[in-house]
Amino acid sequence: MTTPAARTSPDEGGPLGRDAVVSAVLTHAADLFAERGPAATSIRDIADRAGVNHGLVFRHLGAKDKVVTAVLDHLAAETAALAAAGVLAPDDPRLRRHWSVLARAILDGYPVGQMQSRFPVIESLIDQARTQHADDRDAALAVANVAAFMLGWQLFEPFLRNAAGLEDMPAEQLRRAVGTEAAAILRGPLPRPSTASE
Repeated sequence: MTTPAARTSPDEGGPLGRDAVVSAVLTHAADLFAERGPAATSIRDIADRAGVNHGLVFRHLGAKDKVVTAVLDHLAAETAALAAAGVLAPDDPRLRRHWSVLARAILDGYPVGQMQSRFPVIESLIDQARTQHADDRDAALAVANVAAFMLGWQLFEPFLRNAAGLEDMPAEQLRRAVGTEAAAILRGPLPRPSTASE
């Protein structure tokens, strides 16, 4: 039985077929989670934004926790693909959306570290950091520090701008500065020049 709100033809404007529905749901759920967090977003909100019947969200992805998990995995794969293609910059809006979803999900109490099945971006960053750090632990710590730094900016940018007197700094300039600082954290401390007395 088809409900009146179900999409049954291209004329109705919504995605058709399982793959198209899942793609639309993941994209729009990620946008909504970035805007307001998963806790403040209902399955019906996601369905409405994606242009599908909310029953299709349940059918193809499951309840809210399953949708959050699918979005986390989707964003991780998307970000990893961009990084592998060499087109991911620290100020890329897709990366900012990914950081925002992570931050909001964590603040909403979702156990992101247990829900997400893989962390390809973190794994890739650790691989890069290994070349500039003494051991795997130092590389992993550097990457964790970068992640904490970026999540902090995603969560607290308005407060940090005000408290540090950066209200007049253009957004693009601030994003570049944050990206530069994140890269410096990832590289680790510069080697100290040796002195004649050493």
